[in-house]
Amino acid sequence: MTLRLSQRVQRVSLSANAAAKSRATELREAGRDILDLTTGEPDFDTPEHIKHAAYAAIAGGATRYTPTPGVKALRVAVQRKLQRENHLDYSLPSIVIANGAKQIIFNAFAATLDDGDEVLVPTPYWPSFPDSVRFNGGEPVFIECGLAQGCKLTAEQLELHIGERTRWLILNGPGNPSGAVYSAVELQAIAEVLRRHPQVLILLDELYEHIRFDGQPAQSLLNVAPDLQARCLLVGGVSKTYAMTGWRIGFGAGPRVLTDAMAVVQSQSTSGASSVGQAAALAAFDGGLEFLPEQVAAYQQRRNLLVSTLRNVDGLDVLEPQGGFFVFVRCAGLLGRYRPDGIRLDSDADVVAYLLEEGVAGVAGSAYGLSPWFRLSIATATDSVGEAGRRIARACTQLRGEA
Repeated sequence: MTLRLSQRVQRVSLSANAAAKSRATELREAGRDILDLTTGEPDFDTPEHIKHAAYAAIAGGATRYTPTPGVKALRVAVQRKLQRENHLDYSLPSIVIANGAKQIIFNAFAATLDDGDEVLVPTPYWPSFPDSVRFNGGEPVFIECGLAQGCKLTAEQLELHIGERTRWLILNGPGNPSGAVYSAVELQAIAEVLRRHPQVLILLDELYEHIRFDGQPAQSLLNVAPDLQARCLLVGGVSKTYAMTGWRIGFGAGPRVLTDAMAVVQSQSTSGASSVGQAAALAAFDGGLEFLPEQVAAYQQRRNLLVSTLRNVDGLDVLEPQGGFFVFVRCAGLLGRYRPDGIRLDSDADVVAYLLEEGVAGVAGSAYGLSPWFRLSIATATDSVGEAGRRIARACTQLRGEA
């Protein structure tokens, strides 16, 4: 018997981030000295007051099914958070909770896309964006945003790519993998284009909103263009800010007709998110951000270490991130060179494979739709980040121009 898989599942692929992480783990377990810079997972622990809220929830018997849109108390906490931190007002029915921000995004596309609908995806992108679109019958339309423009979408590019079938635009800031942050002027220009195309919905992925290195507060498209709120889905969660990746709680805030439909989708897949996870997230949103400056300072120190080292390496061009957990590096200058063992580097995948042999695990830029680049995570120990930079620099000096 041959098992026939659906066309739907064949349109998507396993996460390249997960594959790179798995390979690094295998090598480390085999005794290799590998510095793992693959995953955007904070190396800080979840704050104690959040963990204690989870313990209390368990002790209090909060271990049963939850409402599909989310526990009311948590939705109220998200509502307060959006008012307090983002200066945005949402009604309670416009806020939904899911098993991580990834599920929010998936549910939104499942609720709105028909076969052939197009979603504009600036490149580089987080890999789950296009695959969530494909899985739900849509077509991702890629807009390349390279080094010269800081890996950010321009208003002119947006205007050129909007068509009759355009359903969504995705805006991710601070960006993954780029760390790019849009200025108010850039957001205003994008908003002007969107006003001319009222059929286009906007997905605002702002998971890294508080991980910024410019000293400025989080800023959204909605802060400069509040008139677009009825067309926007704001996506957030607890994973990055609160070091809660394993708790799997995300939220979406948007027009009620959309959030109601997203709840319908979720009701037929996972139902409500974890009761204990939601209790912990409630404590996170209501517990303040006093712990955060120290963590952001550590990420910034790591960024500075890595950027300052790689910026001086012949063959590499480094985009200095303004936020997030990653340093994104263009490696076009290494292509055509030869490793000490005589193997030629012809792609960013070859470069990443070589760096892995030299003890540093990253992810090829092709996973994010932009080659030849590679991504390195700074969400790991400062000493490891510094040593990774030195290993990469040393590995690049060992390359030869001919075999």
